[in-house]
Amino acid sequence: MTNPRRPTLADVWSVVEELWPASLAESWDAVGPVTGRPEQEIANIVFAVDPVQAVVNDAVERGADLLITHHPLLLRGVHAIAGDGFKGRALHTLIENRCALLTAHTNGDSAIGGVSDVLIRSLGVEDSLPLEPSAGGLPGEGIGRVGELEHAVTLAEFAERAYAVLPSVAGGVRVAGDPEAMVRRVAVCGGAGDSLFDAVRASGADVYVTADLRHHPASEAREAAAGGTPYLVDVSHFASEWLWLGSAAGLLHRALEDQGFAVEVAVSGVNSDPWDFILVP
Repeated sequence: MTNPRRPTLADVWSVVEELWPASLAESWDAVGPVTGRPEQEIANIVFAVDPVQAVVNDAVERGADLLITHHPLLLRGVHAIAGDGFKGRALHTLIENRCALLTAHTNGDSAIGGVSDVLIRSLGVEDSLPLEPSAGGLPGEGIGRVGELEHAVTLAEFAERAYAVLPSVAGGVRVAGDPEAMVRRVAVCGGAGDSLFDAVRASGADVYVTADLRHHPASEAREAAAGGTPYLVDVSHFASEWLWLGSAAGLLHRALEDQGFAVEVAVSGVNSDPWDFILVP
């Protein structure tokens, strides 16, 4: 029996660049390789949302050679990575266990089949377009997505659908709007999306699903709507992006197999949502 043909880390980097081009990343973002030697052989890849210590430990315990996270570990400049800080500890754990780290953040958002694509399909919209197309990108590339459900449903039914498809987190799902109002045109943005309200209104969406809605932007959006559309569905940042991981892992696995490589690709089971419980009236 012959040994399986393993990709190098450089091979994986190349495929990742084809699937989620760094050129699609926002100017403020930090995407791409973080640690790892290009010549390192890769047999086991793990996807996760956040490069927190629990996720890093999970990847190491799984014997991963590469951890791919949506969120960057080093988004802003640092002057030291000593092991007495949480970012340094994560990096030391990865390096000491020969586990490379790579980030696909806003490039993973904007790519075709990216975070918002997966989110809106999970909510029942099969065909969608970007809320904000990428400058110079291909048709279909851009931040957020908007499209129509096959049949209109009440806002309450739609919110229940969102609650059902997303992973369980303490914060649940918050909704602004008449529960009995009918919705069909849906806009989404995985992760924090309160900067896209102008694009959402221009799209004619009945409902907008995103995360991390702050008080003032949400309040002003509802005032501007005068009780009408777009209604708001506020979900967990982690949950809205977690749905993408399985799809991304499958895409990468198939792309590497097409090149003749044998590699295992999995999704971390760690829930890295920062909230533990919630009190409600």
